[in-house]
Parts: sequence; C-alpha cells; structure tokens
Amino acid sequence: MEPTSEEPPAEEAQSQVSGAEIVLEDVVKQYPGQASPAVESLSLTIPAGEIVMFVGPSGCGKTTSLKMINRLIEPTSGTIRIDGEDARGQSENALRRKIGYVIQGGSLFPHLTVAKNIAIVPKLLGWDTRRVQERIDELLDLVGLEPAKYRDRYPRELSGGQQQRVGVARGLAADPPVLLMDEPFGAVDPITRQRLQDELHSIQRELRKTIVCVTHDIDEAIKLGDRILILKEGARIAQYDSPEAVLGAPADEFVEDFVGSGSSLKQLSLVRVSEVELHRPVTATVGEKVGDVRRRAEAAGERSVVVLDSRRRPVSWPWLRQLKGD
Repeated sequence: MEPTSEEPPAEEAQSQVSGAEIVLEDVVKQYPGQASPAVESLSLTIPAGEIVMFVGPSGCGKTTSLKMINRLIEPTSGTIRIDGEDARGQSENALRRKIGYVIQGGSLFPHLTVAKNIAIVPKLLGWDTRRVQERIDELLDLVGLEPAKYRDRYPRELSGGQQQRVGVARGLAADPPVLLMDEPFGAVDPITRQRLQDELHSIQRELRKTIVCVTHDIDEAIKLGDRILILKEGARIAQYDSPEAVLGAPADEFVEDFVGSGSSLKQLSLVRVSEVELHRPVTATVGEKVGDVRRRAEAAGERSVVVLDSRRRPVSWPWLRQLKGD
C-alpha cells in the first residue's frame, strides 16, 4: 500500500524525532545517614521523542530521579545511558550542555536580559554572534514572545508566564535532544498554566524532543504525557504506561487512589476529535417526498434523518416514525 500524506513512511516519521532514548538500569541513590535509599533500583526506558511525566507523592524520589539524568545528583550505583552513551562517562558540564533544564519560575538570571539568558549555553559552546542572535529570535517566536518586544527586557519586566516561556526557550537554546522539566508550571495561575501546557504540546509536535517532566498534578501528567511514571516511596515503580492505560487499567489500589475519582471523565480529555468516528446521517431536503426519504433511510439502516433547508443547513432531526405523508 502506498503511503499517504496522513501516514508518512516509518523512516520519514523516525527522522522527524530529534530526541534521544534514555535508559536507566538499576539506578540507586543512597544518602549518607539514611536507612532507606531515596531511589531504590530504578529501571526504565524513556523512548526518543516522547514526553514522560514523573508523578507520585511528596518525597517519593521523582525529582531525585530526574536530577540524576543530568547528574545534578550523582547516582550511588546503576547506569544511565542517553542515546546509548553512559552519562557518567563524560564530564558533568559536557553532559549538561546537551540536556535542557527548566524549573519552576524559569529561574532566570535577574541581571541579564531575556536575550542574554537564552544565549548562555550557545555562547559556552562557542557559537558565533550571528548564530546566537538568530537562535534567540527563533526561540522567542517558538514560545510566543515577539523578539523585538522582549529580547532586551529583564526578568523583572515579565509576567510569571512570560518568565516561564523564556525558561523553556533557554532550555532549548542549544537544540538539545533531551529536555528535563521540574515542576515547570507550578508557580503560575491556572489559566496561564493551561496556556503553557498547550504551548508545550505545540512545541513538542514541531521538535519531537525527549522530555522528562516532574509534576505533582496527575491531570497535568494525563494532558501532557505520552507515558506516565507513577512512583511509590523509594522511586519504586507503581505503573509506567500510557495515560489511557493508567486511567482505564490502574495497576493496583495505590494507582487508583493516586489518580483519584472521575477517571472516566479524565479519559474523555484524551479523545481527540480526529479519533472520533464520524457518523454520516441520511439527509433529506425540505419539500422532499416522505416515501423517498423513508426508503433511503431504511435501506441505510437508519431510524432518523437530518432535514436540510435550501442552503443545506440542518433544521431538524426527526425519527422516521415522526414523518407524516407519502
């Protein structure tokens, strides 16, 4: 079967992914003086180009697990590979320049302009001035901020949502394959949070990075994640699955309680309009013979019809039994 524009060939779809696979194998973090490890033998694979949401109760080890990926926290034991390369086989600085990092509030340097905040890592990598300036404007456009208006502003001159957008732009500045996000939208109001979530979805559709995001909000995890990792104490995996599976088939009582009531309603939020099967009803026009309409509907197995006016606009949707005349 020839590929269509709606179903690109597998190799073409794969080439659009700019993220890298992350593999954690038996990763442990044991702090001195603690009886139990903060992270107890965590193993999972994060596919390239996907958003994986880390959720769980406070103190379960989700942020510690995230920070071990870019070695802000050093694992006690175990292996973390990014695109097949051992994260501990290179210097911390070299590793972190290949991984974007976004935290709550954006964490911008207050004494630097928006442009200079975004330019930090590209300049460390030795990019020339023209390339840096082009990248700044490209990223500001990407996150919905007009470059001419915002590049020379300071963080204090931005709203919370604008600061967070700049934080995302800075995290993407060097075009890293991996973006780590720690409670990125936790410090903004609900309306701004929803807009930022929508913008992240839009950015991800275009860039296809590997994004690992910590959140305390299960609804945010359901909305953003291709997969959700639900952790118990000690970063023990309760369930690692798609949002649909977490909602429809929770692994145990812990997951059920964590997801909370109303899981059926939450599942509805995952249904895209493009995925809903379109039902085309039998139509009739005003003034058409009832007998003809009835025969056409019965032949199609329908018990109702949609009546259209002369401009093909629907005016009623009667049952066949309600139609009078021949």
